Amino acid sequence: MRLLNAAPRSPARLAPERVIADALIDVASELRLTDAAELINLIRNDEAANLADLVNSSTELFFKGGTLRYALSASYSVPWNAPPVVSLDMEFRHQRVSAFFRLTIGEKRTRVDIADIVFDERALDEPAKGRRLTEAFASARVRA
Repeated sequence: MRLLNAAPRSPARLAPERVIADALIDVASELRLTDAAELINLIRNDEAANLADLVNSSTELFFKGGTLRYALSASYSVPWNAPPVVSLDMEFRHQRVSAFFRLTIGEKRTRVDIADIVFDERALDEPAKGRRLTEAFASARVRA
């Protein structure tokens, strides 16, 4: 899984996006096992509950229940000259950290675009926020 850099990003945003992208490698790989046409069909037909079930079944293999979930918004792109791309809005909540982001899955690459990250602690500097985010994702993982 690689973090795409299609648009310039500030260094403050790149580090959290990389943390989340790295944490979701397994989830993205699991979602790629679903036929792209099926994902697109669920999005086109506004079958949010079915799409949520599919995404949740992929996330529950790797994350504790309720920590990572589909945020009921998705889109897709099906260009003539390239494989389809599916984008899913996601929410992560664990250890007083909430992250809202878009997970974009292509044939071989995955991208994370952060909408917002909220920390319960107010006085955290950027390095502390990065550590808290990394720790929250690590702690939310299901242990094998």
